[in-house]
Formats: sequence, structure tokens, C-alpha cells
Amino acid sequence: MDESKIWNQWSFVIMASLTMGLAPFFPEPHILGKIRWIAGGAHGMSLMDWGDFFMHGIPWMLFIRLAVLKGWQAVQAAKAE
Repeated sequence: MDESKIWNQWSFVIMASLTMGLAPFFPEPHILGKIRWIAGGAHGMSLMDWGDFFMHGIPWMLFIRLAVLKGWQAVQAAKAE
């Protein structure tokens, strides 16, 4: 994994998740409202709502991706020892 890429750096991924991934913060994080809407069947969601969901979800997808990659690397390193 190329550590020089910004999406492979914990500092960037965590900041993106906590800012863009949760904004706006009040009355609830936007992504949570969208997830709840989708879990309820996504009735009435427009294309803009789906775009909004993906925009706020990308930082969280990067976070999960990086956690899985780092975990996989740790498992592989432990096997190699």
C-alpha cells in the first residue's frame, strides 16, 4: 500500500469522517438520517438525496477500507513471523 496517498493516511481519513462524514452536526449527523431513511425503505428519496448520502458516506467508506487494509497487513505480518 502506498502510504504517500492521502486516502491511506489515518489523519486525513479520521478528519474527513468527523467533519464531512458527520456534517451538519445538529439536530443529528446527516449521514445517520440518510441511513435511517434508506433502512426504512428509501421512499421518496430523490437523486439529490442519494448523492448527498454518497457524499457524506465516502469518508466513512475510506475509514472502513483503511481499517480493513491495516488489519489485513497486521495479520499478514503476524503470519510471517
